[in-house]
Amino acid sequence: MTVITTHKVRFEPVGIEMEVEEGETVLDAAFRQGISVMHGCKEGQCSSCKSLLLDGDVEMLKYSTFALPDYERDTGHILLCRSHAYSDLTVELLNYDEDLLRRSIAVQSFDATLAKITTLTHDIRMLEIEIEQPLKFWAGQYVDLTLPGGEITRAFSMANPPSEQHRLAFIIKKYPQGAFSSALDANLSPGDRLIAKGPYGTCFRREGRPGPILLIGGGSGMSPLRSILLDQAQSAETRPVRFFYGARTQADLFNLDEFAKLTAEMPDFQFIPALSHADDDASWTGERGFIHEVLAKYLRAEALAGEIDAYSCGPPPMIDAILPVLQMAGVEPDHIYFDKFTPAVR
Repeated sequence: MTVITTHKVRFEPVGIEMEVEEGETVLDAAFRQGISVMHGCKEGQCSSCKSLLLDGDVEMLKYSTFALPDYERDTGHILLCRSHAYSDLTVELLNYDEDLLRRSIAVQSFDATLAKITTLTHDIRMLEIEIEQPLKFWAGQYVDLTLPGGEITRAFSMANPPSEQHRLAFIIKKYPQGAFSSALDANLSPGDRLIAKGPYGTCFRREGRPGPILLIGGGSGMSPLRSILLDQAQSAETRPVRFFYGARTQADLFNLDEFAKLTAEMPDFQFIPALSHADDDASWTGERGFIHEVLAKYLRAEALAGEIDAYSCGPPPMIDAILPVLQMAGVEPDHIYFDKFTPAVR
């Protein structure tokens, strides 16, 4: 009988304790026990889970020095997603969200069946799967999807609201060399078996607040923002919602009928698409420019009453451009939630 070595981990200043097994990262142990600490890529690239080791010994797996520079490692900082424990640990969480901890959901694996793949644009697909066991999640979260054969796993955000727990939808951008996305048109068929593991993610809809909601994204960043929007539409809340979506050309826009319907049904919703490469398109009468530029113009011109919650999902350069715009507009840092779609690690 194999004896698994475990160590105790205490998170300060929240006073939460858990166990971590030998060969398991601290972050994975937290997921397994339903303790949702701040996290992002789970691969040592984004620094969201950066914490301070107060006591104990860890060994770090390979990580990006952009996420954890050498001078921070020398002062006891660690990445929870890369840390294996070799003793009991006391860890100070540098970033934590009491609402996140309170609404934690234990990560599980789910057997899934591919139901449908729909073409949305020339390079964006919607993948839908069915699962027998219901997956509880918060709008904006994601799962790791594993293709048949078990060799390729990628993280994708749910595009459906949490009320739909047996059929999950994902808006996925195709890349020429994408190991997962290139299979969408060539190797996958309805009935194929996949594995979904989750939920993960901290960029989920916060409930029960009175102020406006800003949704900002581009490309497959539509997926979690659509989930948040549909969840908001199903709630009894009447908050103003503004959805800023960046695309290159009109051919890159989709779901426009759905947004028109939501505009008519929701008490105060506007969908604001912006095209970055529409200089020669005389038929386009909407916003032009990059999405952070359009967002800045809107926030200067419109006075939104109340404390804003902002959710932004997309590639790191887009997020990096949006954050100072929100800060200049007076959005409180702890009301800015984002999900950086970092490239897959090979």
